[in-house]
Amino acid sequence: MKKELKRPIILAAVMLGMFLSAIEATIVATAMPSIVADLQHFSLYSWVFSAYLLASSATVLVFGKLADIYGRRPIYVLGASTFLLGSILAGSSTSMHMLIIARFIQGVGAGALTPVATTIVGDIYSKKERAKVQGYLSSVWGISAIVGPIIGAFFVDFLHWRYVFWMNIPLGIISMLGIVIFLKEDIKKEKQDIDYIGAFLLITSISTLMYILVEGGVSVAWDSSWMIGIITVCMSSFILLLFHEKKSKEPMLPSTIWTYRLIFIANATSLVTGIIMISVASYLPTFVQGVMGESAIIAGFTLTTMSIGWPIASTVAGRLLLVIGYRKTSLIGAVSLLIGTCFFILLPVIQHYIWAGFASFFIGIGMGMTSTAFIVAIQTTVEWQIRGIATAANMFMRSIGSALGVAFFGGIINKAIQKQIEQADLSEAISINAVDTLLDPANVDTLSKHVMNVLQNGLVQGMQQVYIWLGVLALLTYILIRQLPKKDDENAEEKQ
Repeated sequence: MKKELKRPIILAAVMLGMFLSAIEATIVATAMPSIVADLQHFSLYSWVFSAYLLASSATVLVFGKLADIYGRRPIYVLGASTFLLGSILAGSSTSMHMLIIARFIQGVGAGALTPVATTIVGDIYSKKERAKVQGYLSSVWGISAIVGPIIGAFFVDFLHWRYVFWMNIPLGIISMLGIVIFLKEDIKKEKQDIDYIGAFLLITSISTLMYILVEGGVSVAWDSSWMIGIITVCMSSFILLLFHEKKSKEPMLPSTIWTYRLIFIANATSLVTGIIMISVASYLPTFVQGVMGESAIIAGFTLTTMSIGWPIASTVAGRLLLVIGYRKTSLIGAVSLLIGTCFFILLPVIQHYIWAGFASFFIGIGMGMTSTAFIVAIQTTVEWQIRGIATAANMFMRSIGSALGVAFFGGIINKAIQKQIEQADLSEAISINAVDTLLDPANVDTLSKHVMNVLQNGLVQGMQQVYIWLGVLALLTYILIRQLPKKDDENAEEKQ
């Protein structure tokens, strides 16, 4: 088969793999009420998501490095196989504990699927073609966010929640076959050392950090001996990793990729945009339902607009990159993030779901523009030998930003609500957990009008602080992107 015919098949295969990885969050969220009703143990609810995020964040750099050593195809197949194993176990789970373990295995596989899939596209397409195609890959995330809840609701209402996981099996096999049959690689058979110690330290530091962010101050007190021990392990493993990586012949995260000005700025910006994205996705529905009193469907609409803006911007960015370069393209994204956060800052005053929808749409435009521009710029800057780890590092930074954002802003909101409760002298009557009732349409009437006003005022105060912080982060994004090299933009203009 000719190269021109193989590439679309390979692209379809990697997009399918990325889709399976990306859809997991939204499709599982839709099915979770049914899962909890079946398997019980609501107290473990959050870990169904956290286990997946923890595993994928901790392994994304490891698989990116392995793809540079052994080639993209074997690592992609390994990741897809692991993901499918986790899907089979998740769909067969008989308890929440089993489901959490299965989700962790799924997350390990997802840690390979996304960065390796993106790197494969960077390998088989030229710079001119890559810009357009990477836009397609970025749009997968937006599309998955739209169709995930629909597919999840269909399975729950007409089949069974287990099909949410089992549907991955045929689609994952098709994706693997596409890569195994059609992707050919010419790998130099040279003996290379694998930094097993670095991999262990990396996974340990990231895993403990994620545990701290998820459980710290919630189920585990900050001053408890267990939490102090976990924090000590996290800090120690991270420090040891830094020292070890300097001496290692084949480091998991080569210091050379950070010497590129473009990559350093792109990764720092991705950390910031990751905070913005997850903060909007996590807390906007709470504001729309808890403060505005709208339904879950309306709250979902306000997030769907972000999912619509993202793929549109990714596709447009793929074309703009060839005309105005990655710097100006990402600057357009930064301006869109600024506009979106300005909408959000005014949201506590203009409490209307249409206003919230517009705010989310501009955030989606900003994420689509910046993420596509960064990936193409990074893959164009580095050689094949480190393209996998360079791509994974960018995704890793955005993932860590998401984790930090959820933890930091969650603390801000909780403190604001607690302050309102204390000022109203209700500390002995209610706690922050009373917000659960505020968000439950079936039981919200059990709250007195006074208590409801106190909780809503706390949410408004907390979200106002969060949105001001988002504005600061959007401004920081614009400042960082302004520091990107101008050379690529100049080259793009010369071609016109």
